[in-house]
Amino acid sequence: MDVIHGIVDRWTFYPAGASLLDLTGKVVIVTGGNTGIGYWTVLHLARKGAKVYLAARNEGKALEAIKNMTEAGIGSGQVVWLPFDLKDPRLAKKAAEGFLSREKRLDVLINNAAFLTGPYNTDQDGISEVVMVNHISTFLFTQTLLPLMIETSKAPDSDVRLVNVASVAHLDGPAANPDIRFKSIEDFNGEYKEVFWPDAARYGVSKLMMVIYTTELQRRLSAKSIPITCISLHPGSVDTDWAWRTPYPRLAAIAFKLFFIKPDQGSYTSCFAAASPLVKADPDKYKGQYITPVGRIVAKNPNAAKVGLAEELWETTEKFLEGLGLYKPMER
Repeated sequence: MDVIHGIVDRWTFYPAGASLLDLTGKVVIVTGGNTGIGYWTVLHLARKGAKVYLAARNEGKALEAIKNMTEAGIGSGQVVWLPFDLKDPRLAKKAAEGFLSREKRLDVLINNAAFLTGPYNTDQDGISEVVMVNHISTFLFTQTLLPLMIETSKAPDSDVRLVNVASVAHLDGPAANPDIRFKSIEDFNGEYKEVFWPDAARYGVSKLMMVIYTTELQRRLSAKSIPITCISLHPGSVDTDWAWRTPYPRLAAIAFKLFFIKPDQGSYTSCFAAASPLVKADPDKYKGQYITPVGRIVAKNPNAAKVGLAEELWETTEKFLEGLGLYKPMER
């Protein structure tokens, strides 16, 4: 399935080009910005004048990425490292609080960092690693920053956006099961041993969680007439080292090289969601939507439209984080 999507992406792909807004004076966070899609997203947005916080775990790799960007040219923009780790929700909250101590506005948050595949593993808090990184810590990081985003949205001519980099994987496998539930941590921790590639199944479910979260957050913000645009997206099938984590790594690596797009191209849809003038001109068209390269609104998994399922996901996540003393639910 991914190879088919990759072929479609490669041969129907068109670049965002220079058609991005001037971001001078804007503050942006890109998580996982030291490599791959995130690296190019940071670079393109900095070149439009933004002050971009490159959120990454490894200081050495982050500073090396910033050095490379600076040498390549970032124009009037700035790139700043933000210490950041999603494997532990305590560190995710610390990263958000660190940002809040430094800035008085946040115009765009791009949740790009992700855990791809690996053996099933639960962390010190009893949560599947892929769910902790791709959903729970991302939820906490975003919700901690949300009050500042709301405050920023009150300014004249504001254009505040939340961009969640999901995946076409949220459409397939167990994620597509109409009976999927998120009522408990046990529901979060599915191993999916019965499927051919359990790692990919767990990843797909975690990305469904991200799409559901995006949709539900937009619903809640819009109900309060808060002018923030939330978008989830599939960046395209990108040639990354994920090939070497598949059941047939050598064959996958060849297919990725032949048919998949490069990380620079993979950043275009994130850049569109973050800074396209089309989104600013008609935000209601894009609010809560799921897009593919470049900027095409497409159908999301039907499970993402189920308000009851979204409330389950939200409440289970909040209850877990409350139990750790990390989160107090916002008034609905």
